[in-house]
Amino acid sequence: MTNRERERWAAVAILVAAWVLPAACTSTKGQSGVPEADTATKASRSAAPASVPRTDSSAVTSRTVLFVGTSLTAGLGLNPDSAYPQLVQEKIEAAHLPFDAVNAGVSGETTAGLLRRLDWLMRANFDVIVIESGANDGLRGTPVATIRENLRTIVSRVRAGHPNARIVLVQMEAPPNMGPAYTAAFHRMYADVARASGATLMPFLLQGVAGNRDLNQNDGIHPNQRGEHIVADNVWRTLEPVLSGVARAAP
Repeated sequence: MTNRERERWAAVAILVAAWVLPAACTSTKGQSGVPEADTATKASRSAAPASVPRTDSSAVTSRTVLFVGTSLTAGLGLNPDSAYPQLVQEKIEAAHLPFDAVNAGVSGETTAGLLRRLDWLMRANFDVIVIESGANDGLRGTPVATIRENLRTIVSRVRAGHPNARIVLVQMEAPPNMGPAYTAAFHRMYADVARASGATLMPFLLQGVAGNRDLNQNDGIHPNQRGEHIVADNVWRTLEPVLSGVARAAP
């Protein structure tokens, strides 16, 4: 095991005692994996909540980056304006890129739950989609083969429905109490899916935040406001080149 791997697992290991999935990561809204109409919100600082899908192309004044994920994306425990997609929107505006960020995170969602609501999300207009999924599967010990197939299907269906959209898959990690074979296979799975599908792989979402009590809420899982800014920086390092490339290629 490399030093980098040891650091990653040391950070994640601190969370194991706090990772009680039913209490920490599941909300009533997320039980079925099917979002209510107000689940997705436009992340622009001046925007009121907006539902996805947005199908009136005449109303679209810029391109859209859709964030799909779990409570980590939804911003559980934070002011809605403090979730990382909203912070990324601020970076988009500072970079003068023509994108609106839309947050479609659902607390407690698994890859199977995302599959169940994917048809609804696919009706949206988006140019880039960021997929943060699988962490709750890992906490539940779902077989890696099942998670991989769900992720592969999600990416394939997005590719089929939005062939011109850029797909970004976020690396997540399983807690080490699942055993080294499981955690290693879980880690490799994201690169395998991204490589096979041509998606862009984003490094671990919680890099530099997981395991640091000063950067997390009391549950030890979800970043606090300070931690969320680091998460937004993590996301932006991968996302900014993607958005810039899409903007340059725009007719």
